[in-house]
Amino acid sequence: MDLVLAREIGTKSLLAGAGALLLYWTYTAVKLVISARGINPLIKQFFTQVASGRIDAAYLLTTKNYRSHVNRQQFIRFLAGLQLNKYSNLKSGRPRLQEGQMILTVKLKSDAKEELPLDFTFVKVEDDWRVDRIAKLAAS
Repeated sequence: MDLVLAREIGTKSLLAGAGALLLYWTYTAVKLVISARGINPLIKQFFTQVASGRIDAAYLLTTKNYRSHVNRQQFIRFLAGLQLNKYSNLKSGRPRLQEGQMILTVKLKSDAKEELPLDFTFVKVEDDWRVDRIAKLAAS
């Protein structure tokens, strides 16, 4: 009889734990989605500015912190080194929230099936997201 009671309590505890975990995961996922609003339009605007040759406008989508570490000439050299004109398709990954920053891996794809993965780090400046870091990742 004690074994049946222990098993029943254990099963209920396990279900309660699984329910709590599911609720926490759902809350975290919804929080992340709500927090990330505005990032995809910013990515699109950034690449549209670069593609149209408006490098200064793209540079202004970065934070003051970024601009204090990367001057305009370095930014232009970085973009030139990426050879962005080879790529025609953009696929963004799942955003990751880390210490108040949003990190998003973006993969640029060419017609020749080449991929260029870039890690963008975003921070909120007032109510708007801004690019705080761009890092080229090793091709996967």
